[in-house]
Amino acid sequence: MSYTIRLATEDDIPALQVLIARSARTLSQGYYTETETEAAIRYVFGVDSTLIADGTYFAVEEGGVIVGCGGWSRRRTLYGGDQRPVGSDDLLNPTMEPARIRAFFVAPERARQGIGRRLLATCFEATIAAGFSEIELMATLPGVPLYAAYGFQVLEHVTDILPDGTPLAFVRMGRALAADDGKKRPA
Repeated sequence: MSYTIRLATEDDIPALQVLIARSARTLSQGYYTETETEAAIRYVFGVDSTLIADGTYFAVEEGGVIVGCGGWSRRRTLYGGDQRPVGSDDLLNPTMEPARIRAFFVAPERARQGIGRRLLATCFEATIAAGFSEIELMATLPGVPLYAAYGFQVLEHVTDILPDGTPLAFVRMGRALAADDGKKRPA
């Protein structure tokens, strides 16, 4: 498969919202209940337009169709979309704090084909260029295996009680960046 990774734009937001909901509904099966998934789509899974405005959110295209998205942030917000960001949008200090990996979603029919790995490599390269030496993320349960394979360590298990009362499990993970992380291109 031939994919192109580019910065996402405001014009991509409608397509990204559709992709995120489709990805969550399919790839969360077996990890979250249908009720948890729908609550997550309503309150957590969605586009964070600040990432797009900051130029740190990417769209993965195949034949002009967005089949994946994800990015990184230099802001304190750890997860959530425009509908409910978790954490402030204050800037992080790259010499003392980890950058954030944010909002990775892949089209279900393109899952496990290297899109997540390519997005991570792209984010590693960008965070290193921005002066960060560590990264952190809040993983969904289906995302934990990808991040663990990339050397992320579990920092804590978190249960977020969503505004409708639904508990949603996450895993906060982190890792140090090595100088060559941005140069490695996964298969």
